[in-house]
Amino acid sequence: MSDQALLAGNRRFALKAMLAAGGAAAFDIEFAAAQGKRAATAASKLTAYVQINADNSVTITSKNPEIGQGVKAMLPMLIAEELDVAWSAVRVEQAVADQAKFGEQFAGGSMSTPMNWMPMLQAGATARAMIVTAAAKQWAAPVAELSTANGEVIHAASGRRAPYAALAQAAAKEPVPAVETLKLKDPAKFSIIGRPVPGPDTPAIVAGKPLFGIDTQLPGMVHAALLTAPVRGAVLRSHDASKALALPGVRKVVVLRQLGEEDGPVDGLAIIADSWWTANEARKSLSVQWDNQGREKHSDASFAAAAKAAFAGKPAAAVHAAGDTSAALTGAAKVVKAQYGYPFIAHATLEPQNCTALFKDGKLEIWAPSQMPDEGLKLVAKTLGLATSAITINLTRIGGGFGRRLQNDYMVFAAAIARDMPGTPVKLIYDREEDFKLDFFRAGGFHQFEAGLDAAGKMVAFRDHLVTFGAGGKPGRGAELPADLFPANVLANADLGMTVLESNIPLGWLRAPASNTLAFSTQGFLDEVASATGKTLPVLLLELLGDARVIMAPKIPGVPDYFQPPPFNTGRAAGVVREAMKIAQWGDNPAKGRGFGFYFSHLGYFAVVADCTTGADGMIRVSKIWVAGDIGSTVINPLNAEQQIRGSMIDGMGHVISGLKVPITGGQVQVATRRPALANRRCLLRLQRLQTPSAA
Repeated sequence: MSDQALLAGNRRFALKAMLAAGGAAAFDIEFAAAQGKRAATAASKLTAYVQINADNSVTITSKNPEIGQGVKAMLPMLIAEELDVAWSAVRVEQAVADQAKFGEQFAGGSMSTPMNWMPMLQAGATARAMIVTAAAKQWAAPVAELSTANGEVIHAASGRRAPYAALAQAAAKEPVPAVETLKLKDPAKFSIIGRPVPGPDTPAIVAGKPLFGIDTQLPGMVHAALLTAPVRGAVLRSHDASKALALPGVRKVVVLRQLGEEDGPVDGLAIIADSWWTANEARKSLSVQWDNQGREKHSDASFAAAAKAAFAGKPAAAVHAAGDTSAALTGAAKVVKAQYGYPFIAHATLEPQNCTALFKDGKLEIWAPSQMPDEGLKLVAKTLGLATSAITINLTRIGGGFGRRLQNDYMVFAAAIARDMPGTPVKLIYDREEDFKLDFFRAGGFHQFEAGLDAAGKMVAFRDHLVTFGAGGKPGRGAELPADLFPANVLANADLGMTVLESNIPLGWLRAPASNTLAFSTQGFLDEVASATGKTLPVLLLELLGDARVIMAPKIPGVPDYFQPPPFNTGRAAGVVREAMKIAQWGDNPAKGRGFGFYFSHLGYFAVVADCTTGADGMIRVSKIWVAGDIGSTVINPLNAEQQIRGSMIDGMGHVISGLKVPITGGQVQVATRRPALANRRCLLRLQRLQTPSAA
């Protein structure tokens, strides 16, 4: 199966899930006009996504959380394209969390576009078909003779035309057409898809208007701040809140026991006050005793020692085995070895974690900047013993997530506090110290690599032993070693193995889960292999990729189709490598400080060239970056695509040069420590070298 065929299969899976409840339920047919009013003066909601307004403007609902990735424009653009309206006539509103109505609603894994491309096109085509059918009945004209353009239905034979608003009431009464009867546009006629479109929230963001979770304001609202243990996972033994409660404006101190995500529950205290500043200042007056329960033994030093011991033996678990790697390494003309390590990294979102909750009459309403609101809803329902139907989650814009808000601990804390204050809205905000302490960190890890080269300098064997973190012998979120890791997936002799270390540091996904660490380590090592053969990295990559072919990835048991690893197309991979070399004028002898990197992640193939220098102060500076990408499908919004590439480059440079490393000492996250600057020629590929490579 080709990667395009697999993508189409994933789209069919998403559509099937969306329509499982039947047409009428899936599209939520509603008639919003008041009885007795003319169609031209009423707003008619045709589907869960489309409302035709009296002025012939269209309100389109954006279903997924907006985290800066641009879906609040992109998904409505798909609908507007097939609805056949001008983008200037579109108003976008954010959906509430309601997967029964909208299907999957999450922002993670770069899946918003692949999963929703076809359903959103069909949502627009459905509304258009209903409007055209209504016009055909009113005009006694065959549907086949009608066309649409810019929010109007046109009957060329009679010269009739009518705006959608004049037909919307009648259209809302039409049955939902079967999916197979919908006629989608020829992509060559797209007028919205492929056009640069600014985000609908951009004017409000520039003007500083409230959009984000932290901006939520409700009448009578109080504020909450958290205090949790310095050592993650410690248990609250005792506390004295008398001094805090004596401060003006402090209303209450609530004890939180083993709340948050199920794999990282936390004990803590919530201080509730008339203002967040008061609540946060009152934390300093609390007297608290914690029981660390032995968790203070975890540290960077203990992790490094455990990795060294693990490397002295075999991996605890085999991940991939092809051919006879041991024999190939033994018989190789040259063997290159190296160890790589990378630290735990915090997400450090610009908007700290926050959530507002109101518990009233046995029901809970939440305002949350969540990337995965349905999982948060289920977690809150389970924790508080509520029915999911008793919980409403309003999606706010997210001020930076990068995977952090795939965990919903802040929703659980806010809900528990609100239940203790029935009838009063409570806004919880983590201060920066708590935000770092309570993060779900990008996993640290250690790699031990070996590569075998034949007499001609061709790579004939590859071995990687990853020492990672998790629990019960299983890697945590984003700490996995995939069986289809490049270059193991293209070599006849390759071994991948893994050893999992236990720690008290909860793990979470960070921008392209696992890919950022694996890209750094594998590309850094391959750069060294290339140097050992007198080649540059892109030349070695092209040799490894070879002829164009599709390599299927092993299926992961128990994982939905749309989250299964996609196939790897070596031709497309080689294409971006060559394109990056071309646009950057790579040449046979690249200048000192010029680095190269390639990776395949989330259906996209990307290659990067960066020119770097090291100043007299030891700081790395990046003067220019070239990027070549192949995502294998139409770019919905070129403006957003460019912003995504620029943003990812800036974020990547930030991780490498200044960094968000979180040192661990005595089981504690050292929130005030910053990673020192690095001075390394391969600045985009190296974070920390643990051992000088040797050739045998």
